[in-house]
Amino acid sequence: MQIGKYQDLTPHGRMKKLESAQSSVAAKPVLNQHLLGDIRNLIDSARERAAQTVNANLVTLYWNVGNRIRREILKEKRAGYGEKIIPALSAQLAPEYGNGFNPRNLFHMIHFTEVFPNLEIVYALSSQLGWTHFRSIIPLKDPLQREFYAEMCRLERWSTRTLGRKIQLMLFERTGLSRRPAELARQELKALREKDKMTPDLVFRDPYILDFLGLKDTYSEKDLETAILRELERFILELGAGFTFVARQKRITVGNDDFYLDLLFYHRKLRRLVAIDLKLGKFQPVDKGQMELYLRWLEKNDMESGDGIPLGLILCAGKSSEQVELLELEQSGIRVAEYLTELPPRELLKKKLHQAIQSAREQLNRKKQFIALDPGGNLKKSATFKKGTL
Repeated sequence: MQIGKYQDLTPHGRMKKLESAQSSVAAKPVLNQHLLGDIRNLIDSARERAAQTVNANLVTLYWNVGNRIRREILKEKRAGYGEKIIPALSAQLAPEYGNGFNPRNLFHMIHFTEVFPNLEIVYALSSQLGWTHFRSIIPLKDPLQREFYAEMCRLERWSTRTLGRKIQLMLFERTGLSRRPAELARQELKALREKDKMTPDLVFRDPYILDFLGLKDTYSEKDLETAILRELERFILELGAGFTFVARQKRITVGNDDFYLDLLFYHRKLRRLVAIDLKLGKFQPVDKGQMELYLRWLEKNDMESGDGIPLGLILCAGKSSEQVELLELEQSGIRVAEYLTELPPRELLKKKLHQAIQSAREQLNRKKQFIALDPGGNLKKSATFKKGTL
């Protein structure tokens, strides 16, 4: 075998080659991980912005296509014209531009412009909502529902899957917003859209679905608290975005007595501490006094500059709506909500929520009938009652 001119296969030669390779490796600069992280962030941010731009353009395109078809159908004023023109358009567009222009999607585009007639609002939403998000929201019949899910999806950046679960579990019907008169609800949603302003009605739910805790048969308050802390991430997801865990069994000392608050959270958008008290049984009027004590103590000792007054949430297995109404808990910053450790059939949940919404609206109407204000802001008897009955 012939050995090349520059090869040296002696032990001394192999040692020199090994030392040369080690020297080459040692000469490589140590990579600055901070630099690498910064560049990765720049790339990821650019990709995200590019995806958002593409998404916004696609949503805007679908809105414009739907709007153009809708104007054509309205102009023709012929029965069944839309049913004929959509398949004909799709037959021409789909082979050229893809399956996104199939007949079903074209009908969705038309419906899209009907339920979201304002293109400026659509464009603002499209920074976070993709076409699949809008496809989930479009079929909802109540305009307040659609606006609620669209704005909350934008604000909390829900995935399509998360949005679908929120709708399936009837999140809108579980918020205080659904129990408000339509005009007040619209005002709150407008403030959310224009100023990202959250209110307790948008934050708190009733009931809370805690089926993920895995609690069966009998359990104690400690079991409930432990299960919540074990599944804290999922519990916060059910509470809603913006909640940050602060403490468990928060000690509150008043005089010579110690009290323990089950859970303490902070809501970033509301800028308020939120005290949560867990109850295994039904809500009792005495629970109000206990929560008021917690809230006043937190207000005095734990509030930071710029924080709002702390809020309280009493989570219980049941409640009397009449008791809650008479105690006027919301004036004390307290909400009472039931929790469900097993997910009920959707129809049963729907029935229960609709009854709760109807009951809440009837209570508001009774208050309006009982007390009214004259133009000068003074209390006067409602015209509903006869003179001398108040």
